[in-house]
Amino acid sequence: MIFNSIQFALFLPLVFLLYWFVFDKWIAKSKHQLRLQNAFVLVASYVFYGWWDWRFLILIAFTSLCSYLSGILMRNIAILGLFKYYDFFATEFARLFGLEGDKLLLHLILPVGISFYTFQALSYSIDIYRQKMQPTRDAVAFFAYIAFFPQLVAGPIERATNLLPQFQRRREFDYQTALDGARQILWGLFKKMVVADTCATYVDMAFGAPAAGSVKLMGAVFFTFQIYGDFSGYSDIAIGTAKLFGIKLMRNFANPYFSRDIAEFWRRWHISLTTWFRDYIYIPLGGSRTTKFKVIRNTFIIFLVSGFWHGANWTFIAWGLYHAALFMPLILLGKNRKYTDVVATGRWLPSVKELGQMLLTFMLAVIGWVIFRATGIPSAIGYFKSMLSLETLTGFYKIFCEWTMLPVGIMLLVEWLNRQGEHGLQGFDRVVRSRWARYFLYALAFVAVIFFRGDYAEFIYFQF
Repeated sequence: MIFNSIQFALFLPLVFLLYWFVFDKWIAKSKHQLRLQNAFVLVASYVFYGWWDWRFLILIAFTSLCSYLSGILMRNIAILGLFKYYDFFATEFARLFGLEGDKLLLHLILPVGISFYTFQALSYSIDIYRQKMQPTRDAVAFFAYIAFFPQLVAGPIERATNLLPQFQRRREFDYQTALDGARQILWGLFKKMVVADTCATYVDMAFGAPAAGSVKLMGAVFFTFQIYGDFSGYSDIAIGTAKLFGIKLMRNFANPYFSRDIAEFWRRWHISLTTWFRDYIYIPLGGSRTTKFKVIRNTFIIFLVSGFWHGANWTFIAWGLYHAALFMPLILLGKNRKYTDVVATGRWLPSVKELGQMLLTFMLAVIGWVIFRATGIPSAIGYFKSMLSLETLTGFYKIFCEWTMLPVGIMLLVEWLNRQGEHGLQGFDRVVRSRWARYFLYALAFVAVIFFRGDYAEFIYFQF
């Protein structure tokens, strides 16, 4: 079951109504209110996840059990390694020694969201080991923490110290929180179905067959917006859905394409994963409180692991190393933490300097996304060669002639105006003072989702 499906459109209201207005009243007088409330969330989450393939429920239950019993850290890593990386290493081993690779492969189906819920389970085991929290004895609350359906498949990757305590206290319905959650869901659907899915048509054409340089450039730019609209859209829907059930998830994106350097970009992109790597790998290696050589070493390790986390393909590793290389000048000059504020705070427009910095950072991100999207290193090199052709320069204007730039422009405008909010429509009342005008704009966004969406496409990060 996916967020942009008819099934989920029926599932979410049904679960919401049962959760707050039927089940909650039924258990109100029970002395086991919290456990029953968590049990309902757990059942709903397992229905949501089992909709793809009921056999995956065995894996997530086993992962949850391993972490619950604690002290079994390496077993969770082994599960992830077996399903996600075994065939890759077997293929490379066979190629290295001239063996028949097919005989070594297991051809395992990658369970949806395994990288996300495995890391979420690991955070519990690591924090117990570090004595940052005490082991829970409430199995129902713990299993609900691992399987919570809004963020189960593609994050945000929550920490046990943040999410688990929320399952250990009873939730109460809050109208304003639920209303903000509904707005965030709407904004996430717009980014996914109107922006990302529309861009996907051009991206698939540009990356799928030989094409003119301007088409390749258009595909690279549109993929940059596609992956942002797709992934941040998923995160907005997940976070907004969680608010409907009285759960607060961490923010996963903070307007990364308004960043002024690549370090700021990574503080704003996939925040739950980058902070996971920072806290559980980078800081234990010494973090930034060491020599510059070791800081650079630690940075390369983090990005190498990040690339490998995304999948068993050399393009992901190259993408990670590319971004690590971009960090080097900033580290050497001591400017890797220069920008931690909100760009152009208190002003409608950025300065000329800020705009130039944002455009440069955006172009560097575009180059990285070409490597990320390519099927292999040779494909990425060929793509860049096409982009550097003379025809690319003469046909650059074609990007701005595509109507796809209209929803992209709307997305960027809304998020720029609300860049101090947690999502594009939060704090919208500061920009549009009239309540009826806001409702009219919400209605337009809903109409766009229904009638101006792109061709159906799965969320990109379902494959990771």
